[in-house]
Amino acid sequence: MNLIIDIGNTLQKIAVFENDEIVYFNSFQIITDDILQSVFAQFEVSYSIISSVADTDANIVEYLKSRSTFIRYTPQTKLPITILYETPETLGLDRIAGAVGAAMLFTGKNVLSIQAGTCLVFDFVNDNKEYLGGSISPGLKMRFEALHEKTKKLPLINSLINIPRVLGTDTLSSLSSGVINGLCYEIDGFIENYKIKFKDIVVLISGGDAKFIQNSIKNTIFAAPNVVLKGLNEIIKYNV
Repeated sequence: MNLIIDIGNTLQKIAVFENDEIVYFNSFQIITDDILQSVFAQFEVSYSIISSVADTDANIVEYLKSRSTFIRYTPQTKLPITILYETPETLGLDRIAGAVGAAMLFTGKNVLSIQAGTCLVFDFVNDNKEYLGGSISPGLKMRFEALHEKTKKLPLINSLINIPRVLGTDTLSSLSSGVINGLCYEIDGFIENYKIKFKDIVVLISGGDAKFIQNSIKNTIFAAPNVVLKGLNEIIKYNV
């Protein structure tokens, strides 16, 4: 079995794969030694890997090394796709893993992978398994926070329940309309531009806000909530 840790900006996730299937998944604010010990007590883990948006906790790495064969994940790690990014050393490891997961889910297809989380991230892999790049902009929470923090009177919206109507009739509905509908229009606009340049594109969406906005995207998209985790599992398989 393979143990995957994905440390993001908001949550830290653990998954255990048996072959290509997730047999365990959970997310935490912080992964502790007790959490890791519990996972290893439940599953016979052979290999492990970490993707982190920040510096990886040395204690976690040492624990994984002591209990499994640890695959060190860096920009130099061998991948089942080709990176054609102009500055690969600056490319986030989570973006690479997501691109790997998307490419392996739809082999032989042009795939646009969208992560709707702390940031709104687009990553494109062509039908030759070549990663070409993408784009990054603020996610929903960051947009709401910016409007609140950079103005004197606009309130902070913390809860997202429904996609708002386009015509806001008070301050709260106007904020919701601008941020949420604006993000959906942004996604649709990017998809349309990719469709002009590349044929037969498959579009995936993942991330914490995906479930909230995916039904308001006009283009056809596939929900792939664990695409980064699947990509990391593919990276383990490719390296062993």
